[in-house]
Formats: sequence, structure tokens, C-alpha cells
Amino acid sequence: MQENPVLEIARNLPSAGCAPEEARHYTRWLATHHYENFNVVSWLLPRRLHQHFYNVYAYCRWADDLGDEVPNPKTALKLLDAWDEELQRTYAGHPSHPVFVALAETVTALDIPIEPFRDLLIAFRQDQRVHRYENWGGVLDYCRYSANPVGRLVLYLTGYRDAERQALADATCTALQLANFWQDVARDLDKDRIYIPLDLLREKGLGPEDLFARNFDERYAKVMQALIARTRTLFAAGAPLAGRVSASLRVDVELFSRGGLAVLDRIEAIGYNTLHHRPEISRATQMQLLGRALLDRCFTWLLPSAPPDNSDGRSNGGGNGAANGGTGSGVDSASSLAGRHA
Repeated sequence: MQENPVLEIARNLPSAGCAPEEARHYTRWLATHHYENFNVVSWLLPRRLHQHFYNVYAYCRWADDLGDEVPNPKTALKLLDAWDEELQRTYAGHPSHPVFVALAETVTALDIPIEPFRDLLIAFRQDQRVHRYENWGGVLDYCRYSANPVGRLVLYLTGYRDAERQALADATCTALQLANFWQDVARDLDKDRIYIPLDLLREKGLGPEDLFARNFDERYAKVMQALIARTRTLFAAGAPLAGRVSASLRVDVELFSRGGLAVLDRIEAIGYNTLHHRPEISRATQMQLLGRALLDRCFTWLLPSAPPDNSDGRSNGGGNGAANGGTGSGVDSASSLAGRHA
């Protein structure tokens, strides 16, 4: 990228082609100072993975902000294209932007393929062009690019690369994305975005104009009920993932799902009126979720940890630290990697 846009996250950004140590310092600063609904790191994963998570987070955070914080769609698309070019240069061995200088070390050490990084950019570009989705299939297809790559990146970071765990992570991350959509209906309307399938609105006797007018009634409540039911099904489909990863990752995976399900519970608790209220999880509820996840972990200490699956023949680099049950910290929420998305 020839120029950095005026973004809050560009504060403290080193110059292009900076030393790796300076680049790592920046990604660590960004991950630990930029506000998120969830912390980027926790104390549950190996310390050796901290920096790798910071580096991947920085990539996702920048891509997300280029799509969401740049007001002109044409400018945003150009910047996202430039970000994609930087990514491809990094995989060719020529990183320049500080985020990519740091990321290059991670993708090399852990042998992470380029696809999940590029898939995220498909979603961010789509946000500039598509603001409505006709049916459930269209929404799920969007989640394939906006949410699922995040879960796959977490798996790669922790040494898992098999199709079975990826499918379970896809279900969980799609469910998390959907829960976020139903939580943020009002915020998305302010951006002229509707993720509720239009055919479902019509089925319940509503249209986009009713949403923009903030007309809450029984019809909207029924829409939310239908969406929440489908989202809970996806959470259930992805639930087995927690039992198929190492003990050190299991609590984090549990928290992903429990946090998303708690959002759905809050939507129900406010009578489904997400047109006028944004349901939030209180600090007390967050602590309860953590406590339950830790309690569950106490009962699974004697269960064997699931080793990384390298059946595709690739090296997992340092990623097997998580599978070896090391102590320290890692990612507290997959959704934190890509911010608003996932």
C-alpha cells in the first residue's frame, strides 16, 4: 500500500519495510489496545502463540477497518485491493507493510495457507457492493467468507488442519456471525445493511421499509424467533469441536459458543426488539460463562488431548504448542480476530 488511510489503528504504525521486531511491537500494541467486545488474548493457550495471534489479528483488524471505516465504497475497494496485493507479495517473500512484516513470520512458522486471509477480503469487498440478501442461502454464503476463515485461522494457529475440525469450526463461526447480525440489526440499518433474509421478512408480512422505520411488532418478533432457532441449530452442529481439540484450547472454544448463545438468550430476554435495543452480555454473565467453561474443563482434565492432525502432510510449525497443553495465553474469542465480522 503506497499510503495508509486515516484510520485510528494507523496510530503508532512503523514505516514500510521496518525491522521485524518493530513490526511485532506494533501488532502487539494493536491487539492489546484496540477496543474489542472480547479480549484478543487470554491466559489459556501457550505463551509461544501470543505473537502469532497478534499478527493474525492485526491483519484482520486492518482489513476490517479498510472495509468498515472508510466512508467511500470506491476508496474502500481500492484499499482492499491494495491490501490483497500486499498479502500476495508477502506469500511471495516480499512483505513491506509492518503488519505483513510481522505476519510473514507467522505464516512461515505455522505453514498457514493464503486462502483464509483472501477469503476474508471477499467478504469485506462484498460489504461495499451488497447490502441486502434475498434468502438464507445468500446469508450463509456471505458467512462462508466473513466468518469461517477466522475459525480456520484459529485452527491453523493451534496446529489443526483437518477437514473434520474445519467443518465444525465453520458451523460455530457462522453461528457467531449470525448472532452478531441479530444483535446489531439497528447498527447495520444505520449503514444501509440488512442481513435478515428478505424472503423471511416477506413471509412474516414485513419489508425493508418496516425495518428502517423501526416498526417493532409481533411480525418482527416472529422473524427473530425463526432466525434464532436456525442459529441455535448451527451452534449445536459445531459443539463437538470443543471435545476434539486440546485441553488448553477447549475452554476458548466453549466460550465462543456460550458467548454467542448468551447473545441469543439476551435477544429473547428483551422480547426480540433489536430494532430499538442492542442486547449486551453483562460483565457478570461473562464471568459466569467463564466459570462454567472452567468447571467443565476440571471434569475433562483426565481426557486425552486431541493432537494436531497433519494428514495433509504439511508441517504445523510451532502450532502444536497448543496441542501439547502449554500454559500461557492465546485468543479469547475467534470473533476478536476480525472485529465486527465473525
